[in-house]
Amino acid sequence: MLLARAPPSAFNSPALSVRAFRRRRLAAPGAAATAASNPPSLRVGQRRKQVASVANPLVKHCVKLRDSAAYRRSCRRLVLVGLAPILEICRLGFAAIDCLLLLDGAEVPGELHELSGGNVVYVSATVMKKISGMQSVDSTEAIAVMHMPKHFCDLGDDEGGAGLDASFLSPKRILVLDGIQDPGNLGTLIRSACAFKWDGVFLLPACCDPFNEKVLRAARGASLQLPIISGNWCDLHDLVTRYGMKMLAGHPESSSDGSEKTHVLSKELADSLMSESLCLVLGSEGNGLSEETVQACDLVSIPMEGEYLLY
Repeated sequence: MLLARAPPSAFNSPALSVRAFRRRRLAAPGAAATAASNPPSLRVGQRRKQVASVANPLVKHCVKLRDSAAYRRSCRRLVLVGLAPILEICRLGFAAIDCLLLLDGAEVPGELHELSGGNVVYVSATVMKKISGMQSVDSTEAIAVMHMPKHFCDLGDDEGGAGLDASFLSPKRILVLDGIQDPGNLGTLIRSACAFKWDGVFLLPACCDPFNEKVLRAARGASLQLPIISGNWCDLHDLVTRYGMKMLAGHPESSSDGSEKTHVLSKELADSLMSESLCLVLGSEGNGLSEETVQACDLVSIPMEGEYLLY
């Protein structure tokens, strides 16, 4: 189902550029030396920027961007690892490169040179491993420091109403995530919302950061394409009231005492909701829905054979 709507062709094309990029790295030593001594980003008299030490301030800045959500938000910057996702995002026009880091001996792909504004830094394998947090540089020939998308809003720092208006324009479908802490799960859910062309994602407290490196990897760039708002329950109520939205929450079953009535998803129910603006709330992996979500939403379950739970 998640592949029901094929993404644009730009999603597939980075693989070709990646293979070409790696072939250039594996070229004959003489050719590689020539390319390294005359990279396309250099003008006459311009020195190539190089960083070989992990003690360099740029390296420390990048590592802190990778590790700290608070630092990312204060700088409005994030780190994206890997040539394919960098090309993918840049071709879709959703983020701007602040600085492009390439492994020593690599060439700058022509389009990336233009998109980075020529701000290219060549780094050693040791530096690349330090910034990426990976043990191998085989799949990390490039790292980009990118501007955080303008359509990301933390309502704890920004004005609530203004943030909602700037991010969500007459939304019909919003995915609300309640305490999703696993980065892989969060990234997959954001990617799914993007694939189904939903209008945005609302993150309630205790969700992990949408620009965490593992979230970015799992989301395949969707974190940079889809409007995302981080806020609390008061902010969510404001959103629901402002746009007249109905709230549904995924829930496995009705409670034994009947206090929690769960509707089984059916074609009839789905058809009845087609014209309504909806917020769908999904709970955390271990704890499910919070009590506040259960009280505020109409609960819906997907019928399944056997004794399986689906949140």
